[in-house]
Amino acid sequence: MVRGWLRETAGGLPKTFWYLWCGTLVNRLGGFVLIFLTVYLTKERGFSDIQAGLVVGLWSAGGGVGTMVGGVLADRWGRRPTLLLAHVGGASMMLLLGFSRPFLMIAGVAFALGAFAEAARPAFAAMMVDVVPDRDRVRAFSLNYWAINLGFAFSAIVGGFAAHLDYLLLFVVDASATLLTAAIVLTKVRETRPIGGHLAMPGGGGLRVVLRDRVFLLFTFVNLLAAMVFLQHISMLPIAMTDDGLSSSTFGWVIALNGVLIVLGQLFIPKLIGGHSRTRVLAVGAIVQGVGFGLTAFAGSAWLYAMTVLVWTLGEMVYSPSNAATIADLAPASVRGRYQGVFALSWSIAGFTAPVAGGFVRDQLGNTALWVGCALIGFLAAAITLAAGPSRERRAAEIAAARRAVQPTSVMSDTLAPTSAAS
Repeated sequence: MVRGWLRETAGGLPKTFWYLWCGTLVNRLGGFVLIFLTVYLTKERGFSDIQAGLVVGLWSAGGGVGTMVGGVLADRWGRRPTLLLAHVGGASMMLLLGFSRPFLMIAGVAFALGAFAEAARPAFAAMMVDVVPDRDRVRAFSLNYWAINLGFAFSAIVGGFAAHLDYLLLFVVDASATLLTAAIVLTKVRETRPIGGHLAMPGGGGLRVVLRDRVFLLFTFVNLLAAMVFLQHISMLPIAMTDDGLSSSTFGWVIALNGVLIVLGQLFIPKLIGGHSRTRVLAVGAIVQGVGFGLTAFAGSAWLYAMTVLVWTLGEMVYSPSNAATIADLAPASVRGRYQGVFALSWSIAGFTAPVAGGFVRDQLGNTALWVGCALIGFLAAAITLAAGPSRERRAAEIAAARRAVQPTSVMSDTLAPTSAAS
């Protein structure tokens, strides 16, 4: 029975997917810095909440530049070289950030780090879509999300203790993990860009194709709303817990519950949501996530914070794989990197606005207003998702029909050969 479940969950996926999966896991196992950055800046460096929020925001603003450049490079230059450049550059900036002391230097390096780090996102996502068939994408994205959160749970727990020893350790280990991920890409992953994928589409090429796609842009806007809520867990949540007298190690354990729950339950999600309308799944995920963050207004102890994390994590588990699969459905193959880049831009914008807006609301209106506002935004995202569902589903069907008619071949012809889960 267990063997059959494993085969149904992880079997038959291409070997390139598993190399990418391993790279994700390694990178996230060492991903300490962003989790503890606001605590590091406020408690270790003595900056204000607003200054800490500004640094995190600049990280994400740089990410906005990186995602757009990375998306174009992934289509024109290739997925593999884009990933290598992004990882090596990101590791270099991570080390520099750890040794930076003046606020202006920290802010500038954070911007550059965000640009390199996020340039990898569209290339990585496009490569996964390149190699995984349509029918397996929700399953593949669930597995990848599982790896992300296994690494996140580990890094949150270990990072909390490492911060007690020396914050510089966080930066060194994070940079090392990024370089190891680059080594996996360099030695195990071949180029996957479809032949002709660098060419502009008829009727207008480049980013104009994406920016004229209203269906996709509305979907991206909804993700911006959901991301602004979700990213409070790395901007205002650690500050709120610290203000309630909880230590950084306690925050590490509490936030690690997010990763632990996903590790334990994410592999069951494809079966749970299978057969249900993707639009409804996305709406339910946005609502549950919003409610979970809204409940944070009533938290004051570690166990109450832990309960809120469990609630919004359930929403995240439902929302994220369906969200990623929908992006793949809406993106024409020849501009897949650009679509991923524009969508990733919504995360970068949210990464800038969430800590800045969260810090402002918390300072001016109070803690309760921040978390109740998160709940209201979650309901708004769900309402827009439901209203736009029919047009989004029609567009996905049109893209799928066009793909079946053309069937572009990959530069790496052996990528789609099925392999076992043990590969």
